[in-house]
Amino acid sequence: MNIQRIDKTERLSRVLVHNGIAYFSGLTADDKQQDTLGQTAQILAKADGYLQQIGSTRASILSATIWLRDIGDFDQMNMAWVDWIDKDAPPARATVEAVLGLPEIRVEIQFTVAIPG
Repeated sequence: MNIQRIDKTERLSRVLVHNGIAYFSGLTADDKQQDTLGQTAQILAKADGYLQQIGSTRASILSATIWLRDIGDFDQMNMAWVDWIDKDAPPARATVEAVLGLPEIRVEIQFTVAIPG
């Protein structure tokens, strides 16, 4: 069984690749002092780095799950999201309000990505 783990810690792998599919852990912003728009933009930039690392693109994102600390920030999150996604190949997506791991985390996003090949 061939499993690739990227940026693993004692608790998790940030990305796990198996059978041509990459599973991203929930990504959060590094600068948690930003508002929801800023945090979302940081997360999407981080996702771009992982996409490049695994040899994939935004068009190959199969699904995304987005957790917001406050569902009232839905429009802010979507401003960054709509600018970022591949307009011709948008993924399946769910967005929910949730209590997140730290109070300063406003948004967390998890991806499932196909790896072309």
